[in-house]
Amino acid sequence: MDFKKMLFDDGVKPYLLKAHYGIEKESQRVDLSGNLAKTDHPKSIVMADDHPYIQRDFSETQMELVTPVAETLRELFNYLAAIHDVAYRSMDKNEMLWPLSMPPQLPEKEQEIVIAKLKNAQNVQYRQSLANSYGRRKQMICGIHFNFEFGPELIHALFNLQSEIKDYRQFKNEVYLKVTRNYLHHRWFITYLFGASPSSEENFFEEESLNKAVRSIRCSKYGYVNPDDVQVSYSSLEDYIASLSSMVQKGILSEEKEFYSPVRLRSGCHDSSDLEANGILYIELRNIDLNPFETYGIGYEQAEFLHLFLIYLLWKDEGENCDEWVNTGDFYNNLVALEHPLEPTQFETEARNIIDEMEQLAEIMDLPTSNTLFIHLREMLNDPSKTLAGRLYKESEKSSQREVATSIATENYQKAWEQPYQLSGFTDMELSTQILMFDAIQQGIRLEILDRQDQFLKLQLNDHIEYVKNGNMTSKDSYVSTLIMENKTVTKKILQQHGFRVPKGEEFQTIEHALRSYDLFSAKSFVVKPKTTNYGLGISIFKEGANLEDYQKAITLAFNEDSSILIEEFIKGTEYRFFVLNDRVYAVLLRIPANVEGDGKQTIEELVIQKNRDPLRGRNHRTPLESMQLGELENLMLKGQSYHKDSIPAKGEIVYLRENSNISTGGDSIDVTDQIPDDYKKIAVDAVSALGVKICGIDLIIENTEVPAANQNAYGIIEANFNPSMYMHIYPYKGESRRLTMHVLHYLFPEVQNQESIN
Repeated sequence: MDFKKMLFDDGVKPYLLKAHYGIEKESQRVDLSGNLAKTDHPKSIVMADDHPYIQRDFSETQMELVTPVAETLRELFNYLAAIHDVAYRSMDKNEMLWPLSMPPQLPEKEQEIVIAKLKNAQNVQYRQSLANSYGRRKQMICGIHFNFEFGPELIHALFNLQSEIKDYRQFKNEVYLKVTRNYLHHRWFITYLFGASPSSEENFFEEESLNKAVRSIRCSKYGYVNPDDVQVSYSSLEDYIASLSSMVQKGILSEEKEFYSPVRLRSGCHDSSDLEANGILYIELRNIDLNPFETYGIGYEQAEFLHLFLIYLLWKDEGENCDEWVNTGDFYNNLVALEHPLEPTQFETEARNIIDEMEQLAEIMDLPTSNTLFIHLREMLNDPSKTLAGRLYKESEKSSQREVATSIATENYQKAWEQPYQLSGFTDMELSTQILMFDAIQQGIRLEILDRQDQFLKLQLNDHIEYVKNGNMTSKDSYVSTLIMENKTVTKKILQQHGFRVPKGEEFQTIEHALRSYDLFSAKSFVVKPKTTNYGLGISIFKEGANLEDYQKAITLAFNEDSSILIEEFIKGTEYRFFVLNDRVYAVLLRIPANVEGDGKQTIEELVIQKNRDPLRGRNHRTPLESMQLGELENLMLKGQSYHKDSIPAKGEIVYLRENSNISTGGDSIDVTDQIPDDYKKIAVDAVSALGVKICGIDLIIENTEVPAANQNAYGIIEANFNPSMYMHIYPYKGESRRLTMHVLHYLFPEVQNQESIN
């Protein structure tokens, strides 16, 4: 088949960059000094044997991070970043991930390397057989497995351009087999560019098997390879399956997955019977060292190169004798792997031709690539010190490879813990959603983002599927219950009918009507607020009445947020947010309105700027606390206290910028869950139940919590929120953290809690 001609067809070009990707990344857990960890796999990661994202490889310290299948490289790296965050924050706080493929210093006695403590006895037995055959030390090598599938649209387009093969599945097999054979022949090029294991740490080699620096121990004959008598043919899928099965039958391999080829043909399962039945679904590239200079062990440009390289290998001619072509590649690769990291490769001319051909191919096919991709490839070829192995070797010359690796690991560790409330890769999403996603990944619940902008998630555990929007909007609450809470008038009426105290007031649909009612409220304590909005937007509070000008401003601000507004009596007391989930109060928060404390020197505006520098403060619900503002409402509040933004308050004086205490408008959050009496918690639960709701943030005004809730006017319910923020309970300004996102997941997936109790 003339793939060169077919790939240039106009009907094929639009699909060339369509693909599915996945990454499996192995790393050793170490302590903060770079010593191999002595702890067990993190207990917070449940379903340890078959966790979809975080598993153990050979040893108890060898953590394997697995991304879901992604349709873009950007999506792939978002997931990889997020899973890293979960891994780091699930491990012991004094542990980090080793950034090199070669393990840190190993125990002198090989038996002290602990095999993964899995529940499945067969999996443990398999690892024991590997230890017996290859030794435990060699099993401690780590790397990247890059899973790649050409987009089905591309395969179909190519299939329709030829008539030689009538069966689509057979054609797809031939596509992957050609790419695989060419990859195996040319993999020395990957080893030259991205090999990154020039030397080993203490106790890796039992004897001085290798006493010089090389490009990649891992990719050489000293690395993770089968004995020479393991020979598998790639000439056809039938020959591949037959030769692999023969190795197992002869006892040369204990299982098919013991075949450590740089490329595996995959059908979705480890069993070759599935491969025979369904054909090749994707290929797994297994010869990629961890890139120590990338936080996640592989870089975006590196992955972009691999995709382009695989297209190039489909385009490029191959040798006539398939198995000889592959075997020659093994020989070439070992030569390159054992070259000194700073020496030019003996295949420099061939490497230059590959880069030139790849660039020409990208230009002719109009394939967009990073501006620096081919610049960097040529830089690495012209100067071996710019390859990964060269860079690591040169850095290590200044101190040692161990010190370099420990320093890199420490940097990555610090990044992972810098903003522990965020989930890397998804920091543009609302914070409660990020935290829920973190917990879902940790709990082994499969996660799919259906609409990133709309915060819409699909969560799946086995056959159990739940859809979640904005962190806690679920199928457990009906559509009408959401509408009830969204409408403050309806909420008040229902609660009042059930005997709960709510503020008295009126609803207005026009500014004119509200203005005509000024005299009804001017001398009273009252609140002006939109009818249906959340986050405290457009709310003004007047504790001692208001003049007409301020009253008009408050009405205008409220109408800016909604077409109807409410003017209600102001209930005296302290406002508390009760988070109710499935008829139970899981958290109570005291919220203090946005404020600054004077120092006698700085203006209010300067104090606001200073307080907003707190790393917990930010915008758009991406941080636990919101930045304070100096807008119309805040200036109105200052005016009521005879202040303006340039005023300098006395030292220790607290100046409030808002009457409403919403965290979303710059307030401070204090957890008081354990201090609130049960009778007030029961009021919250019963009120939420009256609304027919399962997940709700309900706001109570309580003047004195020591007064029984049954006393007249002991409390007032001012609002019920259908999508209550959870992050402010999880990361309060003061007090105990309440992991509400985990409670939501346990409510949706009670089987996870059962699994935890088993573990």
